[in-house]
Amino acid sequence: MNLIDCQREMRSAFLGGFAGQLVSGLIWLVAAALATSLSPGAGMAALFFGSMGIFPLTQLMVRLLGRPGKVSPENGLWSLGSQVAFTVPLNFLLVGAATLYRENWFFPAAMVVVGAHYLPFITLYGMKMFGILAGLLVVSGAGLALYGPDIFSLGGWATAFLLISFAFIGRYLVLREEHQ
Repeated sequence: MNLIDCQREMRSAFLGGFAGQLVSGLIWLVAAALATSLSPGAGMAALFFGSMGIFPLTQLMVRLLGRPGKVSPENGLWSLGSQVAFTVPLNFLLVGAATLYRENWFFPAAMVVVGAHYLPFITLYGMKMFGILAGLLVVSGAGLALYGPDIFSLGGWATAFLLISFAFIGRYLVLREEHQ
């Protein structure tokens, strides 16, 4: 199986990352809402613990959408997806360190981590839109941390918006490709 075929199979099986990004965006939305209405700690806990459910919730949603949620054994990109997923919890050690320094850096630091984790998705899915998403998250996260207003949940709201928006963009691109 060549790279182009592997990427096409990944796009089709996961609808261009639609379910994963939608689930992630909804988790960020809940985290931002809890941080706004309850406390920063509630928002941090919601994002951290909610993120542990991304893969199983994504698998459930993908299957509800009629997609297989897996690729053929010949597709070597499956292992890349698994490896990329594990970069986020490992890098949350840095998010914790940033948060200890300045609590309002929690969401911006998480934005940078999640944004950087989207760079390999360009190869995983063969979709340049993930480079745009990665860039927006990294630049926005750094910008909010260094120059943004002193609003704890702002990065959570911004990330939820970006992830949900890009989920629908990816879905649209894959459905358009499949109907050509």
